[in-house]
Amino acid sequence: MTQQFQPFYDVNRTYEENYEEGPFGLFGEALRGESADASGASTSDSAAAGASTAADFAAADGSAAPADAFLGVPVNLAFGIPAGPLLNSRYTTAAFRMGFDLATYKTVRSRAWGCNPFPNVLAVHPKSADGSLTPGSDELDEGVLADTNYEAPISISNSFGVPSQDPDVWQPDMFRAIAAAGPGQVLVPGFQGSRVDGMTEEEYIADHATTARLVKETGAKLMVMNTSCPNEGHNVLLCHNPQLVGRIAEAVKNEIGDTPLMVKLAYIPDDAALELMVRSTVERGTVQGFSTINTISARLVDARGNQALPGKGRDRSGVCGHAIRGAGLDMVRRLAALRERLGLDFAINGVGGVVTPADYQAYRSAGADSVMSATGAMWNANLAREIKAA
Repeated sequence: MTQQFQPFYDVNRTYEENYEEGPFGLFGEALRGESADASGASTSDSAAAGASTAADFAAADGSAAPADAFLGVPVNLAFGIPAGPLLNSRYTTAAFRMGFDLATYKTVRSRAWGCNPFPNVLAVHPKSADGSLTPGSDELDEGVLADTNYEAPISISNSFGVPSQDPDVWQPDMFRAIAAAGPGQVLVPGFQGSRVDGMTEEEYIADHATTARLVKETGAKLMVMNTSCPNEGHNVLLCHNPQLVGRIAEAVKNEIGDTPLMVKLAYIPDDAALELMVRSTVERGTVQGFSTINTISARLVDARGNQALPGKGRDRSGVCGHAIRGAGLDMVRRLAALRERLGLDFAINGVGGVVTPADYQAYRSAGADSVMSATGAMWNANLAREIKAA
């Protein structure tokens, strides 16, 4: 892959090294007070770097009123980076300075949680001519090639296991992240419950509520609850149980009150199940939006057909980037159709395979009120600026 930009998350370093030493590339330059233009050239200009990009959306009369909104909060452009690559306040601050008006703080827990062993990221190469993966296809179980040959359009593995710092670490850091948002920008905290051995379902629900309360204590204006990572066994997702998500959302809402809550979903193929999710949450007034999709689970293999990621239980990994764009757009269209048919008011945040300005526009046309990019933004730090220019 011909790389114009160094990824701000260094895939050749461990998660811990990235947490302590990152971000890298243009994100690192922005954090040090250097402003980088679209060509990648940088100039030392801390004032320009710290002023975000509110001016990009200044009205013709010179005002800088936000032109968009996210869960009711005014923003310059409802585009940003979802939970995953923004590990701490240094990453989110750099994202703001590079023009991403929505910066999601990587999913936090009520307790410290370790990361899967290195490596966590590999390049993924689906067999299809357009590089896409189809939910439910045989290829996902038969094996998808994964290696270190990163090519455009970029698709990667996401095998981290949702690590988290202890609340004593992430709470003060999240407070700093919130304070670093510029005009027309907002920090989006991500959180989830943690299931441990011996925990009852009621305790699992309570852990979500406790974590949401800890997030609210940082001064968060809104938050996103992740229900799309494995919770109760191999390749089993919380979002596949709409009734349980409904009970959890109610408990969370009792803790956070009027603070808007968005739920992060994986791909849900069954229309009835998707409608039940909406009715179990939005219809009950506990959820104000959905973010979708997270990743698509696939068995990853090397060139010889062997397990690509080392370690027990890592034969499969979530895949993100270009490969899941079609599935993400499909979920957004179906949610938008449900919203219209049921006459319900909820926000849709489109995620998955956004690597170009055209991808952003495709999601907005499909019915997304906001759009986020993880993999595309990692490899192209100027993606937000390109979208705004377009």
